[in-house]
Amino acid sequence: MSIKRKKPQSNSSTMKRVSIKKKAQSSSSENKGLAIVLLSGGIDSCVTTAIANAEHTIALLHVGYSQRTQSREYKSFRAIANYYKVPEARIFSTKIDYLSKIGGSSLTDQDIPVDKDSTKSQIPLSYVPFRNTHLLSIAVSWAEIIKAEEVYIGAVQQDSPDYPDCRAKYYDAFNRLAKVGTRPSTNIKVVTPLLEMNKAKIVKRGIELNAPLHLTWSCYEKNDIACGRCQSCTLRLKAFKDARVKDKIPYI
Repeated sequence: MSIKRKKPQSNSSTMKRVSIKKKAQSSSSENKGLAIVLLSGGIDSCVTTAIANAEHTIALLHVGYSQRTQSREYKSFRAIANYYKVPEARIFSTKIDYLSKIGGSSLTDQDIPVDKDSTKSQIPLSYVPFRNTHLLSIAVSWAEIIKAEEVYIGAVQQDSPDYPDCRAKYYDAFNRLAKVGTRPSTNIKVVTPLLEMNKAKIVKRGIELNAPLHLTWSCYEKNDIACGRCQSCTLRLKAFKDARVKDKIPYI
């Protein structure tokens, strides 16, 4: 009598279930002290990552919003994530294009020129209307899911006093919103460790923490060689000079 043998079950679905289970187990084991860092790829967010990494298990969030240097910033984001050996399970990168459709900023509108050699006291053309609120909303949503209690952002008030969403009172207000707008069981707080620091102090703090400043990108206009003249490049060059540290990225 012939015995029919059962065909071995395809292991693709089994492997998928195991993979999802392992990811969930990994996430649950890392939830203690878990913090999300908004990492753009610039100096401020890089040093903020170094600060958060010294105190927490970090998860990294990158949001592209169709800015001029989106591809270059993403490259820096990935390089910094690799430097800190953050696993893919704790990396989330996404893109939103509606801010460029709304326009009103030299970062997202090609018809608006990028400010050059200017750090004067007025809201600069590079200000993206209400941008940080959009980014923080994504971060807080993710924090609810992965049970992170803190969201770090590298906002700087001293060097950007005219950006409305880089002020202490803005973050106080956002934290109140996060408290009333999330589950009662959550306790998510936005943390701004650089808010009262100037750029030179930020560079020095990065050096102290061995932050990979050479992997960062600040230029608002160029994707290959930094222009050296936009507001962001001007602040960066001055910061490295004041900190007496060599800036290792290329400039025109």
